[in-house]
Parts: sequence; C-alpha cells; structure tokens
Amino acid sequence: MNTPHQRAAVCPRTRGTERSAARRAELIAIGRKLFADTSYDALSMDDIARQAHVAKGLIYYYFQSKRGYYLAIVRDSVADLVAFAASGLELPAVDRVHRTIDGYLRYAENHQAAYRTIVSGGVGFDAEVHAIRDGVREAIIATIAEGAYGRGDISPLARMSLLSWVCGVEGATLDWIDRPRLSRTAMRELLVKTLGGALRAVEELDPAYRAPEPARRDA
Repeated sequence: MNTPHQRAAVCPRTRGTERSAARRAELIAIGRKLFADTSYDALSMDDIARQAHVAKGLIYYYFQSKRGYYLAIVRDSVADLVAFAASGLELPAVDRVHRTIDGYLRYAENHQAAYRTIVSGGVGFDAEVHAIRDGVREAIIATIAEGAYGRGDISPLARMSLLSWVCGVEGATLDWIDRPRLSRTAMRELLVKTLGGALRAVEELDPAYRAPEPARRDA
C-alpha cells in the first residue's frame, strides 16, 4: 500500500498527465474544425496557431510537426467512423448496412479534406495514411460481412468482392462530394443497391455464400 507521501508524489503526475491529454484532445478538436474542408497544404503552422489562438510551439510540443498534427486529427476523426460502423449490433442486418453507409457518407460530407487525404493516400505515398485507409476499409468489410453472412471470417472470393465494392464506394464518394448532384439519401440507396449486386455475384460464383434476402432479386 502506498504511504501518504507516495500518494502525494503520484497524484500531481497523474493530474498533469490528465491535463496534458485534455489539452491534446482540445487541440485535435480545434484541428478537426480547421481541416474539415481545408486541405493540408492550404494551412501553414502559423495559420493554424493563429486560428486556434494558441502558440505555435504548443502544437509542436504535442505533435512534433504539422504532419504529425494532421495525422492525429485524421486518426481521431476516422476512429469515430470506424466505431460507428462497428456499432448498432442490435439492429437488423439491413438497417445496420443502411446506417453504416449513411454514416460513411456523412463523414465524407463533413470532413471533405480529410476524406480526400485518406482515399488518395495523402501527400505522395504516405504509408501512415494508407494504413488509416486500410483500417477503414477493413471495418466496412467486417460490418457488411457480419450483416450478410453472420461472420467476419469469409472466403477470399467473398472478401475480394466486398473490397471491390468498398473501393468503388470510395471513388463514387469522392466524385459526390466534388459534385453533389445527388442527395445523401439517393447516394446511400444507390450504394446499397450496388452492394446487393456484389453479394449476388459472390453467390453465383460460390453458392456456399448465399446472398441475404434483402439483396435477392426474388425478395
């Protein structure tokens, strides 16, 4: 058991760590707003510090660089998207798919600059941004597989079909946020329909993976 002296020594460090984490989270929240529809190259560190009303050195202290700050912002906002995709287990499968796709589109709509960075791989070839993108893809594939087949561990053929669909969603969503001629509802329903086609293709090639009822032509 710690003595009062030991507890007194520990508590300030704990409080300091909590304050540091809270300050870091606050800076990320500010950054999410700044980069919501502004590209990475469009904001300098001076711009960021001025608009965030903080000293530039504070951002360097927590994130080491502009790139480190931006990646922390992207990871934080994407974590919300991945958590959303993984939730809603109590819903019927078809409702969960609609909810996941709608949430995905909302994310792209509300974080356009970050979405473009993730899908395009960042500035040049950025392995960390590619890893973030791959994580989002896997979360979406897992959600669809659980809803369609009741499990995430699926055959290479079924996974490739869902991966192809997700990649198509990325390209279509990029075009949609650049030229929003369709409502989010119409876009969501279109993506749901194309997902049905992908699931039927899997069944045609491998009857062990029967398309769920909502995706069937005769449903």
